[in-house]
Amino acid sequence: MFGTRRTVVGCLFALALGAPIAGIAQEEANPEPVPASDPGEWSTFNGNLAAQKYSALSAITPDNVADLEPAWELHTGDVSDGSGELPQTVWSATPLYVNDTLYLGTPFYRILALEPDTGEIKWSYDPETVLEALTQPGLKNRGVAYWEASSPTADTPCQKRVYIGTMDAHLHAVDADTGEPCTDFAEDGVLDVNIWNDTPEAWPLSLLQPPTVVGDQLFLGWAGKDWERKNAPTGTVFALDARTGELNWTFEAIPESMREQTGTANVWASMSADPERELLYIPVSSPSPNYFGGDRVGDIPYGTSVTALNTRTGEPVWTYQHVKHDIWDYDTPAAPTLFEMERDGQSVPALVQTTKQGFLFVLNRETGEPLFPVEQRDVPGSPVTGEEVVPTQPFAMTPPPTNDPTDWPGVYWLANAVSLGQCGQRAEGYRYEGLYTPPSEEGTLTYPPTSGGMQWGGGALDPETGIFYVNSSKLVQIFTLIPREEYETLTEKGSGAEQGYYPQQGSPYAFRLQNFLNWAGMPCWNPPYGVFSAFDLTNGERLYERPFGNVKKYGVTMPDAWGTPTLGGPALTRSGLIFIGASVDARVRALSAETGEELWHAEVDAPVVANPAVYEHDGRAYVVFVAGGNPILDPAVSDQVVAYSLPD
Repeated sequence: MFGTRRTVVGCLFALALGAPIAGIAQEEANPEPVPASDPGEWSTFNGNLAAQKYSALSAITPDNVADLEPAWELHTGDVSDGSGELPQTVWSATPLYVNDTLYLGTPFYRILALEPDTGEIKWSYDPETVLEALTQPGLKNRGVAYWEASSPTADTPCQKRVYIGTMDAHLHAVDADTGEPCTDFAEDGVLDVNIWNDTPEAWPLSLLQPPTVVGDQLFLGWAGKDWERKNAPTGTVFALDARTGELNWTFEAIPESMREQTGTANVWASMSADPERELLYIPVSSPSPNYFGGDRVGDIPYGTSVTALNTRTGEPVWTYQHVKHDIWDYDTPAAPTLFEMERDGQSVPALVQTTKQGFLFVLNRETGEPLFPVEQRDVPGSPVTGEEVVPTQPFAMTPPPTNDPTDWPGVYWLANAVSLGQCGQRAEGYRYEGLYTPPSEEGTLTYPPTSGGMQWGGGALDPETGIFYVNSSKLVQIFTLIPREEYETLTEKGSGAEQGYYPQQGSPYAFRLQNFLNWAGMPCWNPPYGVFSAFDLTNGERLYERPFGNVKKYGVTMPDAWGTPTLGGPALTRSGLIFIGASVDARVRALSAETGEELWHAEVDAPVVANPAVYEHDGRAYVVFVAGGNPILDPAVSDQVVAYSLPD
């Protein structure tokens, strides 16, 4: 969202010195509960299938966390700043600790198997894939997935497997012990998912998020070329046999009757699952074209929703659409977090879904019914020819949203003064009537914008207390629709790092995305720019909200009250610690879960936009961070992996 060379924070600090839809009835089943994972493991992207990002380890405590020191450090060599032949790397992979090994995917789509206590490479696998930015601004990877047979066959390879996807939609399966390809998976260990794509030349698919593994199935979504075309592939979730790669079923988010008018509504983020109930929870994104819906007026009930699918059949059990007729690209950005809610002396199966709008929707995970009241509020109409916005949208006010849905933060006096009133003058010229003000030709001030609010890192939950911890950005952008004939006459149509011009080909309107900055690159809106919050999900109360992130520029430390935009999420320990990177400053932190106060930090080579992992190996606890960077936050990139532990 911020320019590669003029990020918001860099310029600022330099200058500043509804209701669920029922699906099929679930068939009754009494599956045996999946055994609990080892408390010392971090076996999935989100720590566990419930997406809690929670570790039961308690060796590192608020009292001793200040003693953390690097246990080992690794530089993978897979990094590019974009100045040479390779695109810039955008590395946000969460390491997995399982099978007495730390597994990691790189932005060159290699798999590294590391010794957990030293970082020494046990083996590496190179898919020898194309290193081109086919669908993304850069080379992006969020890690690997792990599977093992419940009844392994002795002396047979690939009873434990690691999977990685690539930019050109190839899914690779390798032996977790050796790194050798599992030749019984698809074609000699590689599955080309684009075989199920009917527009591969115009819109290739990419596999950037690792698959979700439940039992002997892999659940796979995809990423694509956002904001480019009106017509795009349907947002398909693939269920694959973990051994063979054979397709078990698919789920299509776009109704067949609408597929000539729109596409996507894909699942690009991680998923969560309740194996005992045979439910897969998918965060569905918005339909295309993202910022004009006049050509896709009609019912797309799975668009911008959290939806529960039957893991055996792929049939929808329920869906909760948190944005109707989405024209703001408010993709559901993260896997919902599953937990048990105590209510009236009963245990209620629940989930919490974070959103870019700043809402936290707390739902019954069996039925999709809200567990706190959700208001249907009137929202602004659209002046754009052909657009038909819906008159109301759901507002989840309990727990309190992380971003005010009624008003934007307002013009910051310092930015306005530096710009000689430019910020205030521009604000008056844009359209703004609260959350869900539609994009317009004159420019719509949008808060929060497509960048959030909350993003793909999601939050962390304490399953013992029901307290949920999450970071959130407070950003303002300008959404402008450009008539097709006007767009075609533009001589400069540049874009990058989620800002600039985007064609929305086939639509009457192209689109421009701008950060609301003054001439010097300062944010025109009041801080803070990022916060960290805790919510008690048993009663819906916010326990605290603190500005999050801090930057030092040219030897000057900026005010704590400003915070910074965030990407990535937290990990929580039973001892009451939050480990997190996520901020613009190249720091990793430990926060007190009780208060949000910073207890420890360390400097790393680039912003950490990956969720950390917490694990125990040979009786010693570690927290590991990937410092890869993302141009949305800052130009700095790195290939650094660093694990911290208490002194021996």
